[in-house]
Amino acid sequence: MLLEIVQYGNPVLKEKCRPVEHLDASLKDLANNMLETMYAAEGVGLAAPQVNVPVQLVVIDIPAEEESVTWLKVDGEDKQLSDIMPLKFINPVLEPYGPMHPCHEGCLSVLKIRASVVRPDFVKATLTLLDGKRVTIDCNGLLARCLQHECDHLNGILFVERVSSAQKITLRNKLKRLAIGY
Repeated sequence: MLLEIVQYGNPVLKEKCRPVEHLDASLKDLANNMLETMYAAEGVGLAAPQVNVPVQLVVIDIPAEEESVTWLKVDGEDKQLSDIMPLKFINPVLEPYGPMHPCHEGCLSVLKIRASVVRPDFVKATLTLLDGKRVTIDCNGLLARCLQHECDHLNGILFVERVSSAQKITLRNKLKRLAIGY
């Protein structure tokens, strides 16, 4: 079932989400509906607050042919993207690390705006999958960036808050128009 993706200006996007306490059928249904919604919107990641549910749930599906992900380890073992996608998880703990680099980001909740965001190149993420298994993922490339971007949503942070001061000034009027449209 397709869900409505809330847009910039909706207060749920500024909320710090509560941890998921119970893995049940309704949560798994929500994750599957989020994936379907993300695919329909042509995204690679979606966090629960983006569909107006303020809990720590994220879905990610990065194409297996994504060349920016040059290494990926799950619980210390080398893996391919196709081994873990789509990724559905709750209650993440991220440890971003490595050199900082800019990359253009967009967001399904901030339509028609893309901006350069500086983030660490690598991330170590401890996640609970929807089967209850806890895993540690260590990666680079688009997966590392997507993990950081989507997990920011769980803390009420949007990518437009992570841009440079100069970009904030440039984006100010566009964001005001988006917030009014909400």
